[in-house]
Amino acid sequence: MCRLLIYKGTEPVQLAHLLTRPAHSIINQAFDSRLRVDMRRPINGDGFGVGWYDSVYDKDLGTHPCIFTSITPAWNNVNLTRLAEKIKSPLVFAHVRATTAGSLSLDNCHPFFMHNGSIEDFHKIKRRLQALIPDDIFDAVKGNTDSEWSFALFLSKLPDANASSFTHLQLQKAMLDTIATLNQLAEDAEITQPSLMNFCVTDGESVVATRYVSSRKDEAASLWFSSGTTFSEYADGGHYKMSKADKRENIIMIASEPLTFEKADWMEVKTNYMIVVTPKMNVLQIPIKDKFYMPPSDPASRSREVDLAAGKGLLAARDVRPVGQVVQAAA
Repeated sequence: MCRLLIYKGTEPVQLAHLLTRPAHSIINQAFDSRLRVDMRRPINGDGFGVGWYDSVYDKDLGTHPCIFTSITPAWNNVNLTRLAEKIKSPLVFAHVRATTAGSLSLDNCHPFFMHNGSIEDFHKIKRRLQALIPDDIFDAVKGNTDSEWSFALFLSKLPDANASSFTHLQLQKAMLDTIATLNQLAEDAEITQPSLMNFCVTDGESVVATRYVSSRKDEAASLWFSSGTTFSEYADGGHYKMSKADKRENIIMIASEPLTFEKADWMEVKTNYMIVVTPKMNVLQIPIKDKFYMPPSDPASRSREVDLAAGKGLLAARDVRPVGQVVQAAA
């Protein structure tokens, strides 16, 4: 299953410290995912994407992020390794792909909008979803994945998709509206299998990410975050850790799988919660309160079943049941 990573910092980071140097970097996760239990598709080798914003504004370059994608496995792309050593950025999106929806092509490689999970029976709702998309956004869609059409739906929920920036509240509302619309389309189509919707988006200032499943009994795909003042290598061999020198949050990372083996570095995002990073580096965890939400005070919220996400290789090994109980591979 796919793996994703977000970095936002007050200072730019060399991409190599996220993508290639850590022993459990997102590239290493592509072929050695410690949280992946689906042994039938043990690698994420169906392409990758990296998006980043420039450290210094240049009027000739504009404000749009740079995006580098490839259909080759991330661990076997020498250009990615070279770029990672030469580029610094204060905001990075990275994604390695294991496909189940959409063909293996550059158009289907993220990070136009990062999605870890799947919209179940997407073919049953695709035409109705497309009918909701304004022409200008519809015409901009190049790929054929459930992820990119979900992104198009998200753009249609913004006050003005062509605006240069948005408030974190606007991004938050658009994300909630996107999930609600996908749920309604699934209900109208009588789709009973839950969808896993770990979505991530940024406008270069704010970040919004969800850990979500359209079910009251199933666990969502894994999502973690880490924050601190420095992220650095403390031992040879790519052993990194997040350090906190004071109460400031200079660095915030969100990942489907932790980049370090230091348990204290990472906090798990609760199922059916949204994590928002504001331009001022505040981290907000917000419940997605719909019919699938269960408050932490409800004992049932602590006993969600893991088979759905575990069977797709999307849940931490400590939470999963024996491998014989996995269900199907997805991406």
